[in-house]
Amino acid sequence: MARTADYVRKTKETDISLHLNLDGTGSSSIHTGIGFFDHMLDGFARHGLFDLKVNVAGDLAVDCHHTIEDTGITLGMAIKEALGDKKSIKRYGNIILPMDESLVLCALDLSGRPYLVFKGKFTTDKVGDFDTEMVKEFFHAITYGVGMNLHINILEPGNNHHMIEGIYKAFAKALNQA
Repeated sequence: MARTADYVRKTKETDISLHLNLDGTGSSSIHTGIGFFDHMLDGFARHGLFDLKVNVAGDLAVDCHHTIEDTGITLGMAIKEALGDKKSIKRYGNIILPMDESLVLCALDLSGRPYLVFKGKFTTDKVGDFDTEMVKEFFHAITYGVGMNLHINILEPGNNHHMIEGIYKAFAKALNQA
């Protein structure tokens, strides 16, 4: 049985359509209006071997908050739907992932109980049009959508781009393992 999900979320601030295949090849088509966020979601798909299509129309004239948070909610709900009854999963996944000078730990449990532990600090407010404070918000939204325990720890900081990219790739690898 295919582990896929199609999910649509429409609010006053965002209009999101998302397709996820957990047993994919890593292909993606991402359009959120935030270049760096598109890059992170593409890395998530490639490194997790998930097929991911995301189209977002958000209130970017205000800021990136609703677009990123609502995409996290939508992706979390899609992961939960694609996992179905969770009978064929390993449940746990973890990795310590190097991204150039940065080192990121990610561990998760697809337990049905949402909880996020996020340890890391960024030294800039933005990477491109992406607010760095939204990294934690995105993963908080996913944990509640899926119902998973998620621990993210930046073990060795460095360039903000590399730290964030390491987080998204580590999450992809840990989720694929679980």
